[in-house]
Amino acid sequence: MRKLGLALVVLAACGSDPVSYSQPVGIELKAKSGETANNVITDDKEINTESSNPYGAFVSDARAKIGGDPSRITVDHVELLLGAGSTGVTTLGEIFLGNVDLLFEVSDTNDTFTVGSVAIDAETAAGPIGVDTTFDTDDANDADFAKILNGSFKVVMRGNAALGFTTKGADANIQATFTFAAFE
Repeated sequence: MRKLGLALVVLAACGSDPVSYSQPVGIELKAKSGETANNVITDDKEINTESSNPYGAFVSDARAKIGGDPSRITVDHVELLLGAGSTGVTTLGEIFLGNVDLLFEVSDTNDTFTVGSVAIDAETAAGPIGVDTTFDTDDANDADFAKILNGSFKVVMRGNAALGFTTKGADANIQATFTFAAFE
């Protein structure tokens, strides 16, 4: 139903792009040596739990710019950065080896949507590093879209631990910054 509405907006605009709004939203995730299981680092956090709820501000600002609820939300860009206050590591390459995946897990339904993935090796610096993105709510059903619009989802980060990470006693803060876009 959202796709049809978007198609009508595009047709009605006579070739111009539909109204859109974009804004970066940061969330801090953790990678702790002592919490690594089967050599996999996993952390998740509700999108609306960061100070000042930047995702809620994005949706509110998008509604104001668009003049109502967006029909579609995408992630145009993601960056990962080893945050201040991290202990025991100085680069992302000391934490991860291989692909690091970012996902959104919708509350209640537990439906999971891939946001993006980035390959990290021992030479990867502290960042910021770009993540290839794929998220588009056109792939979500109406119930999941409503939850995503209202910020009822977790950001999930997972990846294989770098050699020696599990025994370092490290506690890393990883800043994930998502550039969301909302469309009329």
